[in-house]
Amino acid sequence: MTLKEAITLFGYHQRSNLKARTVRSYQPLLQRFETQHGERSFDAIGSEEVFQFLETVTGNQARSTRRLRYAQLKAFFNFLIDKCNLNMKNPCDVPLLSKAFKTPKPVSRRILDREIVEELIYNTETLRDRLILELQARCGLRIGETLKIKVSDVVDRRLVLNEPKSGKESEVAFMPEQIAKRLHDYIQ
Repeated sequence: MTLKEAITLFGYHQRSNLKARTVRSYQPLLQRFETQHGERSFDAIGSEEVFQFLETVTGNQARSTRRLRYAQLKAFFNFLIDKCNLNMKNPCDVPLLSKAFKTPKPVSRRILDREIVEELIYNTETLRDRLILELQARCGLRIGETLKIKVSDVVDRRLVLNEPKSGKESEVAFMPEQIAKRLHDYIQ
């Protein structure tokens, strides 16, 4: 199988199983990979060629972007090796690549204490801002989900979240009684 055929097969799999945004993030990388190695046999591509390709593509980019491109190419090879039952090693599974494209150190995040969150909510001047903070703190909503709420999404103590981060079509979040009352008053 040529690399071009392998990329086409991987594309069919992605479009049927992954979010459109994920598929779009793979496209530029795979198109450039196909341009450079498209007519070659899939199993003839070695780790040195993968390394040179990734260095060319991600040369001046951030470490996190370099790591993402490496992970995408590794996932591409893993998928094809698994689905086509190929008896080959993933060319991305070599120390040279894993060290060159290692995971950046995680940024430590400070989680606010409950008392501080309570104080922030209590000291908020506008009802709108207070509701945004309470929906996040008490209902576990993300800021993007909170800002997308429409009047039609509020039913008693339930909030219907359209297009949540989980990828589902919709989800339901429940509000404590006091927040539900404040939200209904705000809507009126």
